[in-house]
Amino acid sequence: MANTFYLEIIASDHKFYTGECEELVFPAIDGLYGVLPGHEPMVTAVDSGELKFKVDGKWKYAAVSDGFAQILPKKVVLLADTVELPEEIDIKRAQEAKLRAEEKLRQKQSILEYYQTQASLNRAMNRLKVTKRHFK
Repeated sequence: MANTFYLEIIASDHKFYTGECEELVFPAIDGLYGVLPGHEPMVTAVDSGELKFKVDGKWKYAAVSDGFAQILPKKVVLLADTVELPEEIDIKRAQEAKLRAEEKLRQKQSILEYYQTQASLNRAMNRLKVTKRHFK
């Protein structure tokens, strides 16, 4: 593979992917970031959303939660709380988590509880979006 970089995607409980990659697109706190070989060095926060990376000319997709990415010209390390393939996501469980979070948001909460509930809702909605888009 001529024009690639080394990619490590690490979830809090397992290594999701390690190997050569042609292109990476991930959600950051200020929008989508695209990475190609030779990218300028940087560190950025990863936001919940859809992650995609190209290996051997084929795109692979995953649901990713909050984390960090270190980008170097020949290597990228992406660390996240969770990284899941669309086929690994339990759709029923994600729907139930979404409903629970929506109900909890309707109740009176402290600011901290509100942010935690909002994060739970975002994770559930992200899982459902990725499965709907890429898992048939």
